[in-house]
Amino acid sequence: MSNNVTKTGGLSKNTMIIGAVVAILVIWGISAYNGMVKVEEEATTAWAGVQSAYQRRADLIPNLVNVVKGYAAHEKETLEGVVNARAKATSINVDADDLTPEKLQQYQQAQGELSQALGRLIAVSEAYPDLKANENFMDLQKQLEGTENRINEARNTFNTAVQTYNVKIRKFPNTLLAGIFGFDKMAKFEADAAAQKAPEVQF
Repeated sequence: MSNNVTKTGGLSKNTMIIGAVVAILVIWGISAYNGMVKVEEEATTAWAGVQSAYQRRADLIPNLVNVVKGYAAHEKETLEGVVNARAKATSINVDADDLTPEKLQQYQQAQGELSQALGRLIAVSEAYPDLKANENFMDLQKQLEGTENRINEARNTFNTAVQTYNVKIRKFPNTLLAGIFGFDKMAKFEADAAAQKAPEVQF
């Protein structure tokens, strides 16, 4: 009789231990999952900031082109270059949920080409004193310069958020859950001098 009680008591103790271990694993799993969701949201929010900054620049370009055209209409190649580069850059939309290295590189390249085209457009103004003195042109230059600074800040914020996210999902034991729940490594902006160079703005 006592043996049966001992076995029953032992079985109950083992069950409690197993239950406690399972509970600990469940709590850890929930905590780890929520932590990865948090850093992923921070990264996608930062990506939205990048897109917003680039969109702000794209919105300034039509007015800038029109002002330049009023003083330097025969600079057709330069003006068309900016318009075409803007069209290409704004046609590429990258969803934060599908931010692959290839897509980010394509986005970065298009934005870099637009930066270069804007640089050439600003350089054209050097040959036109009346254009340089135009109040609208000067205001647009200032806005453009401020926007380029915002773009660089947004890119840096995004890269930092992505690094935090990538480290979080790659650390053990988080990496075990990351694979199960589809938390994939995100791409960062690469250091590309041509893409990050703001147009030269002289006052």
